[in-house]
Amino acid sequence: MHSSGFCPRLGSLCRVRVRLKADGDKTESPEAENGNLSVPPARAVSELTDEVITTFTRCLDSVLQVPLGDWITLKLGEGQCDVTEACVEGMRAGEECEILLTAVEKGSDDPVAPPAEERRPLYATVELHTFTPGKDWWELSPGDKWEWVRAHKERGGVRFRSGDVWGAADSYSRALKLLITLNRQSREASAKGQESEEQKEAKSCDEGQQLHTDSVSPSAKECKTFKAELHSNLSLCQLKLNLPQRAKASAAKATSLEPSGAKAWYRLGQACQMVNELEEARHAFRKLLQLQPDSPAALKALKDVANKEKETNAQLGMRLSKMFS
Repeated sequence: MHSSGFCPRLGSLCRVRVRLKADGDKTESPEAENGNLSVPPARAVSELTDEVITTFTRCLDSVLQVPLGDWITLKLGEGQCDVTEACVEGMRAGEECEILLTAVEKGSDDPVAPPAEERRPLYATVELHTFTPGKDWWELSPGDKWEWVRAHKERGGVRFRSGDVWGAADSYSRALKLLITLNRQSREASAKGQESEEQKEAKSCDEGQQLHTDSVSPSAKECKTFKAELHSNLSLCQLKLNLPQRAKASAAKATSLEPSGAKAWYRLGQACQMVNELEEARHAFRKLLQLQPDSPAALKALKDVANKEKETNAQLGMRLSKMFS
């Protein structure tokens, strides 16, 4: 394993190229046969800035999530291309990584696994030309972490609305991982009565000058509320992906952190319904009804639970009657 000092870290701008291979042999894909691809990118580390980051839309049908065969600039940690980022995190400048991608077997957590005849493995190479320095998550200031968390949450919303549910779930998960450490820092600072560097800087500013809210670390209460929202949003993604057990766990965390969150109670009820835990579903929908007494969704959900329970009891009665007849 390489030392993190020699590998890209959070926020590093990386010049990378991804190419497919044909069934694991050394023959590059048609994209790689383009003569321009053999020319190394004429861009020095000092020229890598946010302005040169390659912008492209995540493709829902692509695992690698990057334009193939072209040199591109990625910002590590944004989650624009999950597989590629995972490779780059452990690479040094000038290195090449070969990866094998296999489809998920049916019966696993992926509800859209392809049929067996389509589950042909993919071979690809990831090249890292150069990168700028970044930081490990523990080196980030609370204000910087907060910026990353908010950016991930916003990116998750954009992806969800565009239909990229997997991408949205990834963004919310990334935000939660950072928020856990940020929440711990906020609690420690509150307990000691200490101020962060950002807060000290804000107080030293002239009265007429305001520090942008993104650069100020949140309070422990803000972290808790934000964390609840992220768990609730992640639960919705997991419901859409037909992962009810995970959705249930995420929604339960959200309701524990923020008992007044109506959406989280509704999603918890939906997840419990999907795994046939009807009593727990009823409890969640009743909680929702307490928060929103006139909620049509809560009333309909409770009615659906009652109907499902009657149907289950009727089926059980028929089986018992057959056993003792």
